[in-house]
Amino acid sequence: MKIGITGSEKAVREWQSRQDAPSSFACLQDTKEHRDCHVLIDLDFDQHPERLREYASNASTLFLLNAVESTLEQAFASCQKVYSGQRMIGINAWPICLERPELEASNPFSVQIEPNELQACGFASVRNCDSRVGLITPRIISMIINEAYYTVQEGTAEPDAIDTAMKLGTNYPKGPFEWLNAWGIDRVYHLLNALYEDSREERYKVAARLKQDWLKQQIQ
Repeated sequence: MKIGITGSEKAVREWQSRQDAPSSFACLQDTKEHRDCHVLIDLDFDQHPERLREYASNASTLFLLNAVESTLEQAFASCQKVYSGQRMIGINAWPICLERPELEASNPFSVQIEPNELQACGFASVRNCDSRVGLITPRIISMIINEAYYTVQEGTAEPDAIDTAMKLGTNYPKGPFEWLNAWGIDRVYHLLNALYEDSREERYKVAARLKQDWLKQQIQ
C-alpha cells in the first residue's frame, strides 16, 4: 500500500516523529502525484483548500485532509465542486494531536475506511467527530487559550501561573500557553476567527491581548 504525504517540511517532520508513524511512505513533491497513492495525507490542506479541485477527480484514493479551520463541505462550496463519491476524510493533524493512536476525524460523506488503511497510517482507531470547524480538540483548547488570554488581559494572573493552575487543578497535560507554544499563535488565531465566523459565539471572539501578540509576530 502506497501512502503519500504532502505538507510543509515542519509538518512532515512532526508526522515522522509520531511513535506509531509508518516506517515507509512517499513524501510527495507535487500534489498531482495523488493518483499513484492508495492513501494521501495532506497535512497543509487548511492552508490550501483549493487543492480540492485536483483531488476531486480521484474517487479511488483515500484522502486524509487536515481540515480543522474549515469543513470539507465548506471546501467543496468554496471550490464550487459537487461531491460525487470521492473518498475524503477531514482529520485533525495539528501538532501533539497526531501523537495519539486514535485519529480524530470527521466523515461527512460516510466514507468506508478499511482497518488495514488505518493501520498502514499508524492509527489504531478513528474518533468520529461532527463535521464542524475546529473538530473537537483544537476547538476546545483554542477556546481555553482565548479565555486564558482574557485572564491575563484583566490582570488576574500571569501565563506561567495559569499553566500551573490548569495542570494541577484540572490534570491537563499542558497549560493553555504551553498548548499555544506547541501549536503556534498563528494557527490558534486563525482558528478562533474561523470559529467566531462560523458560530458568532462570543467565547470564540479573539481576546485583544491575543490579537496584539499575533500582530507583533507578523512584524517581527
